[in-house]
Amino acid sequence: MVIILYGVTGCGKSTVGRLLASRLQLPFYDADQFHPPANKQKMRAGIPLTDEDRIPWLNAIARSMAEWEKDGGAVLACSALNEKYRKLLQVVPKLHWVLLQGSEELIKSRLKSRVGHFMNPALLDSQLATLEIPNYGLKVGVDKTPEEVVEEIMDSMNSVAQLSEIGIIGMGVMGKNLALNLAAKGTTLSIYNRHVPGKEEKIAEKVLADNPDLQQVRAYDELEGFMESLESPKKVLLMIPAGAAVDQQIEELLEYLNPGDILIDGGNSFYKDSSTRTHYLQKKQVVYVGMGVSGGEEGARFGPSLMPGGEKAGFVSVKPYLEKIAARDFRGKPCVSYIGPEGAGHFVKMVHNSIEYGEMQAIAEIYSLMRHYLQLSVDEIAAYFQSWMDSDLSSYLLEITVAILRKKENGEPLLDKILDQAAQKGTGGWSVATALEFGVPYGVLSEAVMARNLSARKPFRMIASGLYHPEKISGIEDREAFLQKLQAAYQATRIINHDTGFSLMLEVSEKNNWNLNFSEIARIWTNGCIIRSRLMEELVDLFQESSRILLNPEAVAALKSYQSDLSYVVGQALQHGFPVPLLSSAINCFLGAVTANSPANLIQAQRDYFGAHTYQRTDTDSGESFHTEWKDS
Repeated sequence: MVIILYGVTGCGKSTVGRLLASRLQLPFYDADQFHPPANKQKMRAGIPLTDEDRIPWLNAIARSMAEWEKDGGAVLACSALNEKYRKLLQVVPKLHWVLLQGSEELIKSRLKSRVGHFMNPALLDSQLATLEIPNYGLKVGVDKTPEEVVEEIMDSMNSVAQLSEIGIIGMGVMGKNLALNLAAKGTTLSIYNRHVPGKEEKIAEKVLADNPDLQQVRAYDELEGFMESLESPKKVLLMIPAGAAVDQQIEELLEYLNPGDILIDGGNSFYKDSSTRTHYLQKKQVVYVGMGVSGGEEGARFGPSLMPGGEKAGFVSVKPYLEKIAARDFRGKPCVSYIGPEGAGHFVKMVHNSIEYGEMQAIAEIYSLMRHYLQLSVDEIAAYFQSWMDSDLSSYLLEITVAILRKKENGEPLLDKILDQAAQKGTGGWSVATALEFGVPYGVLSEAVMARNLSARKPFRMIASGLYHPEKISGIEDREAFLQKLQAAYQATRIINHDTGFSLMLEVSEKNNWNLNFSEIARIWTNGCIIRSRLMEELVDLFQESSRILLNPEAVAALKSYQSDLSYVVGQALQHGFPVPLLSSAINCFLGAVTANSPANLIQAQRDYFGAHTYQRTDTDSGESFHTEWKDS
């Protein structure tokens, strides 16, 4: 716990702070002592400090606060008159703001009697003009003795201690498990789920009933009580379905939100919706953080990968909580990082899911060829996949595939009893639409989405299969030789998958001036998220050298060695009746990307022929457009 006593010069911050620290048995610090000599000299001369003077000073204090929190807390006396300065100090989870207030006459009389302080009394007028009084925190008058002021602060803090640090709306799988994660890390929180008679009743209370050891969690099924239970500034995490439900919930919350309160949308919202909400809530003086969350049920409970975007000040305020619950990378750093402004957080999560679609489809196609072309049993396939886990192919998705293949029901593979219709929640399709909007080649990951769409048409496929009786020729390959080629084909496809996704992020980042840090994005994807893998760990370093995977020397060497095997696997699969849409798209995307001279010149000539769309020439560097009358008169 860190308590900051703030207010204008002469309000008694240091005197009250020392007394309060003594009562709480915490160390006391005076922010003025952190000023560099140049700042102190200015203040002695009665010269107001500028942002250039104050921000490095406040950043130094913020770094110290993080250490104080680790050691049990502290009391700090600091002017912190402006809201933007206070935001710089929002770096610890249990931070209490106490504004010491007094009349101008009282403060001036105190300053006249003060001796030996470097703050010139002439600065009082500028400080009073600078002071921005927030809606959050305690406000205590100083027209009484310092001891009486401390008593009032202690009484008020005992009341505030009954409030929750953060609230979560939505007790579905993800919301519930994030709540359990936060509670396990010592956070006091309130949870809320809407009340729908006969359908959703006392959902939040059931979470507590199922987890009776959660003493620091309160459950609500009515919004007003939930919001009143939160300390200021209020921090509310929305874990509800994307779309209209989010906008409806925001409108209901506005009645209870004050300027400076923070809304975090942790659902799978479309990134453009998040951008719109950011600007809308800015006008209401409410801070919006659009945050991607990956890791599924287990990740939410024990450590997800978190991708927050939106207003950076909002991220800074909730950063301590996010770092508590996030997964840890191999260096022990939390798998959470500020992604960028507006909808950048949800955009990156959208691309994450698109790569996820591609990785899942690739494994499914490799499995299908092993099962039906090579005629391996599920146990043999599980053994091969398990051996791949000891190589550069290691990934979470491959790991869970092994477990799925080994799951039996009545002695038979449970997998064989699952209907072959793959569902989706929309993020893959959003990625494809965004790639089309920005003109980014996205064939391989688009194909993963289309494969799911085709799988959903089960009745049509059954009818068509009966009409065509497609022939599938199997058991003709040398198993070990083909398995080696499959392994290489899979690795090549994964590299192409990742390049495709990161290429979309690069284009959108440049167009929106988001300055996405791809090495940092890869880092927070090395644990907690669904697409964590050994390849992702390699990309952390790769992106420090280049923003394009396919142009990196190591990727060039790898894909050169894998290309022929991927081509062979695709050729054999198609020739013998086995669909491999993602693998075939991968080799086509790769070949198209590395082809210097494509047949697109013919397409451009056709466009000019029927539509006079013009073309440019290879024998001129002018960029001039040309048109030809292609018909002989």
